Amino acid sequence: MAGSGRDSHPPGDDIPDGIRLMPIDPVFREDPHPVLHELRERCPVHRDREFNRVVLSRFADVEAVVRSREYWADPRKALPDDPVRRFVADGVEPSMLFLDDPDHQRLRNLVSRAFTPRQAEQWRPLVREVARELLDRLDPGGADGFDLIEALAGPLPAIAIARILGVDPAEQAQFKQWSEAATTSFFDPFAGEDAQRAGEEAAAALDACLRSEIARRREKPADDLIGQLVAAEEGGDRLTEDELVTMCNLLLIAGNVTTTDLIGNGTRALLEHPEQLAALRADPTRIGNAVEEMLRFDPPVTVTGRVVPTDTRIDGVDVDARESVTVLLSAANRDPAVNPDPDRFDITRSDIRLLSFGGGAHLCLGAHLARVEAQEAIGALVARFGHLRAAETPAEWKSVPGFRGLARFRVRVDPL
Repeated sequence: MAGSGRDSHPPGDDIPDGIRLMPIDPVFREDPHPVLHELRERCPVHRDREFNRVVLSRFADVEAVVRSREYWADPRKALPDDPVRRFVADGVEPSMLFLDDPDHQRLRNLVSRAFTPRQAEQWRPLVREVARELLDRLDPGGADGFDLIEALAGPLPAIAIARILGVDPAEQAQFKQWSEAATTSFFDPFAGEDAQRAGEEAAAALDACLRSEIARRREKPADDLIGQLVAAEEGGDRLTEDELVTMCNLLLIAGNVTTTDLIGNGTRALLEHPEQLAALRADPTRIGNAVEEMLRFDPPVTVTGRVVPTDTRIDGVDVDARESVTVLLSAANRDPAVNPDPDRFDITRSDIRLLSFGGGAHLCLGAHLARVEAQEAIGALVARFGHLRAAETPAEWKSVPGFRGLARFRVRVDPL
């Protein structure tokens, strides 16, 4: 189905393309939003010629794709040379994240009761305790302060989910290392051989640990999350051992790293806007709305995608059956058509519209827990230290495609 609608812009037009839309590019990595603004304004439905994909950046288009039940989430259904195929290894059943109905719906029905807003609220005291423990260990003194990622944003989600799962305390210290190594090798196609090897070793270690924990719950039922997943039943159906391991891996790898990035990105936004930090300190009950604005302003997951089942056309651009469509969540969140003055960070903003957790049938299962963890971590940090500010050492961003997060971010506490 080629034709005049195949290309979304005239040949030679300097529309941001390929690597320029990925954090591997140093300009995009430091601040992607000017590039995303340019793309959304000049070519909101764009055929990326470097990676042969269609890229969407308007809120309405992105929302329509992530909410559609017609598009596929399973990369195995894409054309053989489509870039999304790399998200699923040959012969390996993917996680629920990359499944379509009826398989997706079956798994979601089995596990959804463990991830309701009510359940997330029941975990809040545990998350609050983890935040307190981590802040108690901090030494905020010194001109260069402390690394927020190492001290709080990194360990909190890993410790919290390990305790929620009910993992043996002796194994909990390893969980963050395993999840980071496995995530880098899985999501970053440009990771080197050493990173790939470390990721494979981490994935194997996680697999063995989780199978041991699952076996313990079968022998002795427990009310922790692994126990709940082992006991989950829907119409006589239960999760297999492989499905249980995959589900726990999804929580550890996808949930840990993205919540770390949310806490880091959100805190950085606060410190770069001291009037907003003062507003939150004056009224700590704003933390819920503040986290929503952080999710909109600088989300940890920047990209998702779907596979088009039949030949279609999106705003004049032809898309062949089984081609993938990439949707830019960060660009959609800052679309002025839905969020006025989108580059303004405002924790009092009303009617915040965001797509940071996707949407539709694949709305992120851990969204409620991520919100609780960010609220408790950032709320506790602000309450504990009265004169927070970014240290002089420049922040360092990670370069994993599809994600945005800080590798290092030093914060200092000024004396009264």
